[in-house]
Amino acid sequence: MLLCGVLAACASGQTGGPVAAAPAEAAESAWSAQRLPGKRETIYAASNRQGRPCVEAVADRSASLWRRRTSVAVPQLDRIDFSWWVHNLAEGASVAEASRDDAAARVVLAFEGDDERLSLRNRALFDLAEAMTGERPPHSTLMYVWDATAPVGSVIVSSRSDRVRKIVVESGAQRLGQWRDYERDLVGDFRRAFGEEPGPLTGVAYMTDGDNTGSRVRACYGRSRLRGREID
Repeated sequence: MLLCGVLAACASGQTGGPVAAAPAEAAESAWSAQRLPGKRETIYAASNRQGRPCVEAVADRSASLWRRRTSVAVPQLDRIDFSWWVHNLAEGASVAEASRDDAAARVVLAFEGDDERLSLRNRALFDLAEAMTGERPPHSTLMYVWDATAPVGSVIVSSRSDRVRKIVVESGAQRLGQWRDYERDLVGDFRRAFGEEPGPLTGVAYMTDGDNTGSRVRACYGRSRLRGREID
């Protein structure tokens, strides 16, 4: 899954030395940590929260992903289920502003598409990301996010690339410390966010970050399921 390239090319804010990522034995072996150049790593590790197995993410002024490749053809795209538990939010964060773009919890989905239809700006950005990371970014990236302030249901277009769009599914601090379960119409959400049909799903990732606001945040992720089956 080529999720990290555009995020790396567009990264801003504080940087620091690498922080070793702990293994997550409870997660499937196909999942792995993915660094972003110049960023401290968020630590992802197998855990259990309130009786539910999960991958725990601890971000300390850091940004990286816990990701896996997949291959789901368009006819098989349907409902997606995911869950997360969030301990705290990054103070002053907003996924709508590049300089404050941190989120305690994100589910990040990568889709194939026709790169020949990309704008010249996006082609240049993708070329830069590929040169930096060795991976070409996905044609389209859709994120489900927990934001500090944006209203639930907001669709936010990234200021760095319009091929990255975010849907706010949780907002504010009211439900911190609780497991939150979501069932989403993936195709409908993609159409609403991008105004077009999705291509095949090529990857899924979790991302907890606090690099732009210099924050320490913690979250746990349950397993993601597509049409009632674990994404593989």
